[in-house]
Amino acid sequence: MTDHKKITGFISHVTAATSISRILGYFRDMLIAHYFGAGLFADAFYAAYRIPNLFRRLFGEGSVSSAFVPVFSDYIQTKKREETAQLLNVVFTVLVIILFIITVASIIFSKQISQSIAWGFKSSPEKLLLTTDLTRIMFPFLFFACLAALAMGVLNSLKSFFLPAIAPASLSVSEILYVLLFLALCPWATGIPDDFKIRGLAISVVIGGFIQFAIQQAALAKHGFRMKFNFNLSNPGLKKIIVLFLPVSIGFSVEQINSFVDTICASFLVEGSITALYYSNRIMQLPLALFGIAAATVSLPLMSESVAKNDREGMVQTLNFSLRLVLFTLIPASLGLIVIGMPIIEVLFERGSFTGSATAMTYSALALYSTGLLAYAFVKILAGGFYAMKETRIPIRTSAFCMMLNIPLNIILMRRMGIGGLALATAICSWINFILLFYYLRKRTGPLGSRKIIRTFVKVASAAIIMVIVTYLASTFKYPLGILKLVVPVLSGLATYISVSKLLGIEELKPVLGLFMKGAPTGED
Repeated sequence: MTDHKKITGFISHVTAATSISRILGYFRDMLIAHYFGAGLFADAFYAAYRIPNLFRRLFGEGSVSSAFVPVFSDYIQTKKREETAQLLNVVFTVLVIILFIITVASIIFSKQISQSIAWGFKSSPEKLLLTTDLTRIMFPFLFFACLAALAMGVLNSLKSFFLPAIAPASLSVSEILYVLLFLALCPWATGIPDDFKIRGLAISVVIGGFIQFAIQQAALAKHGFRMKFNFNLSNPGLKKIIVLFLPVSIGFSVEQINSFVDTICASFLVEGSITALYYSNRIMQLPLALFGIAAATVSLPLMSESVAKNDREGMVQTLNFSLRLVLFTLIPASLGLIVIGMPIIEVLFERGSFTGSATAMTYSALALYSTGLLAYAFVKILAGGFYAMKETRIPIRTSAFCMMLNIPLNIILMRRMGIGGLALATAICSWINFILLFYYLRKRTGPLGSRKIIRTFVKVASAAIIMVIVTYLASTFKYPLGILKLVVPVLSGLATYISVSKLLGIEELKPVLGLFMKGAPTGED
């Protein structure tokens, strides 16, 4: 099996699992939008959820994975299984202690934390109080989700990608069951105050996080690993991870601070802005997760393995192929979201308490978020290249620079464009981050196959432009069913893009189609 087929096979696992997880996530979002709309309760819930979610990304699939996977992959290649298991257990022990302290402290100081992330809520004491209560309830989610991220890092290093990618669906399942069983089907639910209902939803988030961890713990046992306490803090592998973790956590904290600032800025805008920002980001995250994050997830352990073998060429080939796959998939996705973003939001969310004005507000952010979709994915893959080489300084510097740029851009653009300005500021900074990372990585490793990437870009852009024209024309017709105004443009645009790609001889078409074909290579999952 060629390296490209391996990569495609592994990505197919992540893509399949992510598709299931995202479908469940959108169904969950539809239910929440129906029952809570884009008002006080939804704003408070999503503001509160963003706080433990920020720490999850920082200590979970962010810093921990990026620092842990390169060292653990090196242990798999060079050490005995017993030493590798000891490293896992020591890291698990340290992570449990740190997470327990953070969780307890955050519950105690939830009021101060809520005030810091939602300054604009101070004018509405009721909303701020509810946000504080929801933050206190949801913080244990951080504990379980971060341990699940550690398990994900182990499984990915063992080239098992499907289950770690689908495990987060447990969060959606937990919330869906809560809404259906306790809000939709219970006859007494109509008499329950909305603030109690939203607190119940917060509890379901914690339950979902626990299930996510338990599923992956069981999967680890099948591979012969069990996470248990080991207090040998002098383990040399732990020291290597800590050396990587500290700077990596700074880099990821910069990224999360940007998200933090977006929420703070949105809290000063009209009611519903935080909810609209959340939903627009959720829609944009679908193609990003299916292709961009999938490619980054797979490429990190593979590049780490190449580095452990001193195979620079293998690392560069993995990086180059991942970038080209992302180019082929996300250019049409970003243009498609801009052209038919409005009907997507209407079909997914516009019902019940989610009104047309909420749809318009959400689209204003979605369209501008989409301009940076390709850059978001490129940054994840290129940063992974640095982490695979155990180089952390450059990603930190570029992230810090972009954070400093994002803050004034947010202030300037939100005054003129509302939440759309916040999304545009994020997109601009992501493009700058990509350019800087690409420049420095090329300087560090040598040629990255730029000619091949540019050739793919020209062909893909040509096919995508034709696709956009067809998609737009299809969206102008009046359809008897509301869902058809989404389905017909999507299918016609997709068929056009595939046909033109064949005519132009775009070589990335075949592996991408392989992701969705039954006979696609599956790797070693």
